[in-house]
Amino acid sequence: MSTYRQERRADQAAEAEQRRIDAAAAEDRRAERQKAADERAARLREQARADKQADRAERQARRRARAERRALAWTPERIYRNGTLALVVASGLASLPAQIAHFVGISVMLLPVPLGLEGAAWVMAAGVAYADARSAPGWVRWLLRALVAACAGFAASINYGYGLSLGYGPHGLSPDNATAAGAGLAAVTVLGPLVFEIRQWVSTLAARDEDARQRRRHAARRRRHHRGVLRVARRLVSAAPFGALAAEEAWKRAWEVVHGPCEPGMTPGLEKRAVAAATQLAEARQPDAEAVSRRIRAGLAHPQFVLPDFGNVVPIRREKPQVATQVPPTGEKPAKAPRKRPVPPRRRKGDTPRFHSAAKVAAADTARRPSITANV
Repeated sequence: MSTYRQERRADQAAEAEQRRIDAAAAEDRRAERQKAADERAARLREQARADKQADRAERQARRRARAERRALAWTPERIYRNGTLALVVASGLASLPAQIAHFVGISVMLLPVPLGLEGAAWVMAAGVAYADARSAPGWVRWLLRALVAACAGFAASINYGYGLSLGYGPHGLSPDNATAAGAGLAAVTVLGPLVFEIRQWVSTLAARDEDARQRRRHAARRRRHHRGVLRVARRLVSAAPFGALAAEEAWKRAWEVVHGPCEPGMTPGLEKRAVAAATQLAEARQPDAEAVSRRIRAGLAHPQFVLPDFGNVVPIRREKPQVATQVPPTGEKPAKAPRKRPVPPRRRKGDTPRFHSAAKVAAADTARRPSITANV
């Protein structure tokens, strides 16, 4: 009996241990599932946050792009250009129907006349812009402007007459209204080409290169001031093969042929003046004997004067220094050294420089002054 109970208790203990192990394993699996779910939720939240930030950045970029486009679209230059084009279109739409009605009222066969007249005015106006872009001669641009003015003036006269004709008949306008209509049609006809010409003029002035303008002015002054050199330079360029001789090189050669000096701008007269000025400067920098004599005499009049002579300093007078010695006096007298007869130096020929002629004059002047001689 005891054996059975022991086995029973062992089986129950084993079952309890197995249940504990199963419960622990289930808890571990639940914890792992919970951890995986938390990590997945964190990833989803992070992805949602990143998507939200990307959407916000994209919206801000689109907003900035719209602001930049709006700023570019509303610049004074674009407003002026687009505004003038709008006025040109409005002018054409206002003036063309009146011309069509006028010519069609005369005959249907005259329908192409207003189209050709208005088109000729705008083609000539575009020709002025093309001539400015290609830097055409001035007379070409003024010829095109004259044609534009002629076409626009003729169209304005037709529109003015058409506006006055609106006052005829029992149902026509009053004379004042007819005159106002004619004047308005004529003004709007001329306004389009005039605004377009002003627009082209302003664009040309804004894009003008100041350096190129200065170069053109310099070339004009050069041609006006040196006509003879210009003729020789042109002949040299025409005589050389095409492109072989540059304009500046031809100008230098022509200047040498006409005036002589190799440097442009210099002439024989200027060369003489330059040489004379250089000679005068050299003479002024090198004093003569009279100037040296005056300096020596002025120095002898002042005992403190020190005369420089070819790098040697010759003091005319030396005074005792004003600074006292720093060595204290001793009570005993220093012992006298035995006197030795000095050996005179041996003189050689040429060991001393010769006196300057101005020094002879100064020595003679010094000899005549016993007071100064005694101080030397």
